[in-house]
Amino acid sequence: MLHRRGWLRRTSAAAVGSFAPFLALAQPGKSAQSTGPSAIVQIADMSAAQQDVSRDFLTGSRAAWQEINARGGLKGRRIQHTVIETDGSAAALSSALTTAKDNPACVALAGTVSDPLAQSVAQALALDATPLAHIAPWLQTDGFETDNRTLCVFASRTEQIEHALKSLSVMGMTEVGAVYAGTTEYSLYRADIERSCKTLKLRAKHFQNGSELTALGRTMAPSTPAVLLFLGGTPELVQFTQGLETQSRQRYIVAMADVNLQTLLQMGAARKTPVIATQVVPVTSASLPVVRAYRESLLKYFDEAPTAISLAGCISARVGYEILSSVDGSITRASVRAAAMQMSNLDVGGYRVAYANHRRTSAYVTQSMLTADGRVLG
Repeated sequence: MLHRRGWLRRTSAAAVGSFAPFLALAQPGKSAQSTGPSAIVQIADMSAAQQDVSRDFLTGSRAAWQEINARGGLKGRRIQHTVIETDGSAAALSSALTTAKDNPACVALAGTVSDPLAQSVAQALALDATPLAHIAPWLQTDGFETDNRTLCVFASRTEQIEHALKSLSVMGMTEVGAVYAGTTEYSLYRADIERSCKTLKLRAKHFQNGSELTALGRTMAPSTPAVLLFLGGTPELVQFTQGLETQSRQRYIVAMADVNLQTLLQMGAARKTPVIATQVVPVTSASLPVVRAYRESLLKYFDEAPTAISLAGCISARVGYEILSSVDGSITRASVRAAAMQMSNLDVGGYRVAYANHRRTSAYVTQSMLTADGRVLG
């Protein structure tokens, strides 16, 4: 069976081509015509480590923006959804931001993905005078300060961890393991883990072994905690569970919202190890209006199965549209940013977010479980 990440690399160029009518990618130093429609720019990290999450998230965003335009766009005018793909490097990010700022049609950034890239964009904008709003990025790290350009929608990793571990701490668990997919995850997320464990009065043991995740799974000592938090993507979790399942001791894995349980199942992973994955959106079978609309648009525009990550991409686009629609008068960078800053309560088809002083004060977190017998519950 072809490894999903390898398949993504082979089909990346074809995928970009198939969306050509909707992308209109700008180039650094070349400005789009200001007489055209308002543009929302979405920057995506398509590096090998992040493309699984980014691809799913983009699918949901693209489906939503296409449906929005099919229903009349913004006050009868089409919204240009511009996607800029990067390789995750600092140079590529700098080029992408320059492209967005040099495009006079661009009125906001929305749906930046993945989490490391979203964090970098938020930090870069905080140091930049350009009045670009940064709407509903896939930003889960909360260990740094963002300014009022970035409007967060989804629950942070700390909130996800605390939701997943709260019931276990009540049951008397005192220690949890944290497994990192690589050195990047370790540097970015260790502080989040420590913060959550301190809140829940748990001890944390940290494990990272570069990219040798199968070997790391095999070498887990008997004293390793029974519950392991996994910080990484779906392919990395596949590798880790393959090594872990050579051992006789039963363990439970708690994965974050970057993991796709359906893909994990398709790749034949976690056959003996129960995996719990947090989700920052409703389950894809929910009856909420935004979820029903997501399923309909996904069926209409893409041959893709519903996933929590692509639903998040759809919700991100819908949030962007709601903010654009709330602008009184001309749609400009300044007016869109002002609308985002004034947001206090947001209801996107039943998905609700509340804000105070530009800070999100409510968080939606649920979880699903991949059982040892291959069922997804929740």
